[in-house]
Amino acid sequence: MGRRIVPELSYRTVAVGNNAIKLSNGLNLLPDMALEEVDTVDVLMVPGGPGWKDAAQDADLIAFIRKWAPSATLCSLCTGSMILAAAGVLDGLAATTKCVVVPPEESPLEELGREYPDVRSTHALLVDNGSIITGGGVSLCIDTTFYLIAKRYGEAAAQEIARIMEYKAAYAANVARLPIVAGDTLSELKGRKRQDR
Repeated sequence: MGRRIVPELSYRTVAVGNNAIKLSNGLNLLPDMALEEVDTVDVLMVPGGPGWKDAAQDADLIAFIRKWAPSATLCSLCTGSMILAAAGVLDGLAATTKCVVVPPEESPLEELGREYPDVRSTHALLVDNGSIITGGGVSLCIDTTFYLIAKRYGEAAAQEIARIMEYKAAYAANVARLPIVAGDTLSELKGRKRQDR
């Protein structure tokens, strides 16, 4: 849907190696390329999910994140922030992640604060640290992507994509119920009025 409104958007799926990756739901994902084949990165989106604990201990993946952190925009989705924290790129910053779980699971947001004391664990829709953006859990990944699109291509583009996805009401509701936080000051960015909600 995004490319209908912003045709210059392009995506590549990269992984450690070129082999298909079995997702937790049983589907297989074939990456476009292996980490070592990547020669340029504009935005590195790091997803979470049930495999985040293994990913956070994968030396090749951690090295890849560290390699691109100085020049690319890093954007974590859901528990992808735990992977960024493991790479050390969130040290000294505020960050958010998934917080709602089924007991007796521990909230990843609480775990982020406990396991990475140099990261300010923050309950928010997303935290924007400039070149590093961390998004909340599961469906909030959609909102984080809209935020990134709005930041790069304008709010009108994000709103139009939300409209054609039939997500506009959910987008507005999520922004209304959870703060968008500027990570450097931890001040909530209030009054993000959207004229065309």
